[in-house]
Amino acid sequence: MKNPVHQLLFLCVLVLSMSNMMGQDISHTKAKTAPAKNVLILYSDDQTFRTIQALGNTEIKTPHLDKLVRSGLTFQQAHVMGGHQGAVCIPSRAMLMTGRYVNRLPGDGNVIPDSLISLPEVLRQKGYTTFHTGKWHSDKNSYTRMFSKADHIFFGGMHFPKEGGQEHPRVNHFDPTGKYPAEKSFLSETYSSYLYAQTAIDFLQSSAAKDKPFFAYVAFTSPHDPRTPTAKFAKAYDPSKISLPPNFLPEHPFNNGDLNVRDENLLPHPRTEEAIKEDIAAYYGMISELDEQIGRIMSTLEKEGLLNNTLIVFAGDNGLAMGQHGLLGKQNLYEHSIRVPMIFSGPGIPKNVRNNSFVYLSDIAPTIYDYLKIKAPKTVEAKSLQAIIRNPTKAVREQIYNVYGHWSRSLKTKDGYKLILYNVDGVLTSQLFNLKKDPWEKHNLAQDKARQSQVLRMRNLLKKEMLEKHDNLHIDLPDWGRTAKQKSSGS
Repeated sequence: MKNPVHQLLFLCVLVLSMSNMMGQDISHTKAKTAPAKNVLILYSDDQTFRTIQALGNTEIKTPHLDKLVRSGLTFQQAHVMGGHQGAVCIPSRAMLMTGRYVNRLPGDGNVIPDSLISLPEVLRQKGYTTFHTGKWHSDKNSYTRMFSKADHIFFGGMHFPKEGGQEHPRVNHFDPTGKYPAEKSFLSETYSSYLYAQTAIDFLQSSAAKDKPFFAYVAFTSPHDPRTPTAKFAKAYDPSKISLPPNFLPEHPFNNGDLNVRDENLLPHPRTEEAIKEDIAAYYGMISELDEQIGRIMSTLEKEGLLNNTLIVFAGDNGLAMGQHGLLGKQNLYEHSIRVPMIFSGPGIPKNVRNNSFVYLSDIAPTIYDYLKIKAPKTVEAKSLQAIIRNPTKAVREQIYNVYGHWSRSLKTKDGYKLILYNVDGVLTSQLFNLKKDPWEKHNLAQDKARQSQVLRMRNLLKKEMLEKHDNLHIDLPDWGRTAKQKSSGS
């Protein structure tokens, strides 16, 4: 085979033969490293960060979320930035869709204007099928812009017992016109989380999930009250065996600005240990039922051959007190209310890894853009977490800032300290916690003489964060510079 032409032909044939023999292995290798083409977001309602067994809660049973933790990257310091009114889930969900920070959401996210370009809008323009089922707590015009397919849509904040509660939520079929007249809504015959999971399963089994890439947003209303677990989970947890939170109090020790909001009147005052344990038992029952539905969705992904080509994001919209600090709801800036579970799983995501850097729920949108190699709209303010996905030892923030109402602000720093400031009816209150030594926020250090330099340093960092995050209050001004309208909308 001295002829150069013959040698070249032989080499070409050899390369083609090897390619044919190894084709399956080559494509398999690429599938492991290439980013997913599909995106699935699973969003729970009022689920605090201490509610997954794999992350340290030995009393709750969450086998499917545990499996998700083992399969992906868990952000153990994930936060909702907050809200300016009691329904924190409204801005949370708007921030999730837009990657925007809370202080520049019109109406706290009640309306998402055309000028704020959302993640599903961008993906829809890129040829994705964009699907939703479950809770939508914003305006219908933005909903119509975002989703090309949907069913069993719940427009509102919570299910009410008089309409069947979690068992029979009032929902809508998809209306391409975007009108959704009230008379077209109907009471479901199915428990809410089962209904939303089954609707997602039906979509995943349809040709719409296979003909082209999809973005699916499954927005559960569980474990939000009314806490009515299904029969299977109603007695799953014995209240007498539930541990009382170490920071349980019968009442909050001072006026935090929102002690009379609806959430805080779900149980009588003062709180009793027995009532709190019963409430936690029902809360855990709802989370375990939700976990079962998530397991059904994950099983369907696998059966339909979609698991290895789908980026999965699980998160909660905000936390909940459940008796901690004498509180029940999420209308405060303690860890139990601002921290949430957040897990990424899928191709290219580290497995069974936990990261402790400060992140927001609003970081999800820019991270997905980055992961899919799609340019984010200019209206996105949050940060991509892709650097952490590539190297889980990395961080994207030095501190985290949170807001509630027009009367409380907080800041956490990476050295473990947290400052909360209150301005309620002209009364200024400060709380300083060392979270490394006091993760349950039981010991206020703000008045210790030895800590005053620390308080001053954190106040200055908080002012910097407030300025950068477009907060219209200033903690050095009289009454924090609140307007008459802000004063009338709260304390």
